[in-house]
Amino acid sequence: MNRLIDYLRQNVIIDFGGDLSVAKVRELLAGDDSRDAKNILAKLVADKKVEDMLLVLADCLAEPTQRALTDDVMREQLRMYAES
Repeated sequence: MNRLIDYLRQNVIIDFGGDLSVAKVRELLAGDDSRDAKNILAKLVADKKVEDMLLVLADCLAEPTQRALTDDVMREQLRMYAES
């Protein structure tokens, strides 16, 4: 079981569902005058797409996600799957 858990954790893939576009990001950031919001929107407008942001974000989140998926969390989820 430990080897299966380790394998699953090391091969977890983060994907974002939904239909995110530059226009949708602009809508979601409307009224947010923070520096971060302005910088993100400026970069997306310059790139004319959100795909690069999503890929980088998913890549950066892989390690924290792997750490958060402890043996106990993975074991419990596998147990729930097996019992369903």
